[in-house]
Amino acid sequence: MVVKIDDVARVAGVSKTTVSRVLNNRGYLSEKTIKKVHDAMESLNYQPNAVARQLYKKETKLVGLIFPTVDNPFFGQLVAELEKRLFDSGFKVLIGNSMNDPAKEEMYLKELISNQVDGLIVGAQNRGIDEYHKANLPVVAIDRVMNEDIPVIASDNYMGGKLATELLINSGAKHIMNTDGPINLETPAHRRRDAYEEVMKSHNMVPHTYLVDFSWDIKKKKQAVKEMFAKYPEMDGIFVTNDMDAALVWRTATELGYKVPDDLKIVGYDGANITRVLLPELTTIEQPVEEMAKMAVSTLITRINGEDTPLEQIVPVKIWHGTSV
Repeated sequence: MVVKIDDVARVAGVSKTTVSRVLNNRGYLSEKTIKKVHDAMESLNYQPNAVARQLYKKETKLVGLIFPTVDNPFFGQLVAELEKRLFDSGFKVLIGNSMNDPAKEEMYLKELISNQVDGLIVGAQNRGIDEYHKANLPVVAIDRVMNEDIPVIASDNYMGGKLATELLINSGAKHIMNTDGPINLETPAHRRRDAYEEVMKSHNMVPHTYLVDFSWDIKKKKQAVKEMFAKYPEMDGIFVTNDMDAALVWRTATELGYKVPDDLKIVGYDGANITRVLLPELTTIEQPVEEMAKMAVSTLITRINGEDTPLEQIVPVKIWHGTSV
């Protein structure tokens, strides 16, 4: 037998309207009346109709997350932190891995909108997707530039690039490479490259950036890294745009007979927990994942509540000193 609101009202000795007001925390009611309704619900094992309440309140308590892949330690940790903080704030999450594929990202976006999520936190963005403009939803971006109305949370990418390049120079490297990509993705992460180029030029050194696209599979990336070593045999230092690629560069260098850090000094970028456990030797620029997640959730909730937020918020980075430099 399905227990209905009429049954609760009858057992509590109140009207259906009063039960509805208790369920939705609406209007003034005495503690005695509220207790009578709750006691009746408990005795009947009544489960409120969540869908009906959501329609009444015009909220679902669902938040969509779209990221390139949780297979990457940084994004995996970031998504875990976002989920934990959203759950603590009363939200459940739906997750889509886009791999920077516009068609896949658009499909996930449409699906999330159809599920009537209250908002989106996005770390994978292809600027040409119209639904971001048409969704009429609060959206927060992490390390992605979407449009002039969507707030961005980012680590201090420029400072990270500056710290990495200066560390390599001060450690004696003379021919320093940088990896970056994809170039066509508009992201604050490209400021890492900007800083690298400016620091190199300030030391009268020639900057060289090599494309290693984030969305490539391991086989294609490894081939690109091998080609980089062949093209720049004089390379004795490298600032790699993320830790996964830095690990691949290190492995490839070892296979080619390089000794790290004697022949090649390596600095990565991300510093996720799992990377520090599995490859603590990698010197890297550490992003404050917990702080970024906290800021993103706080900004999204503020937007859901209809309030304005800053359009860009930057969190500081620091060096994780391993033995690769």
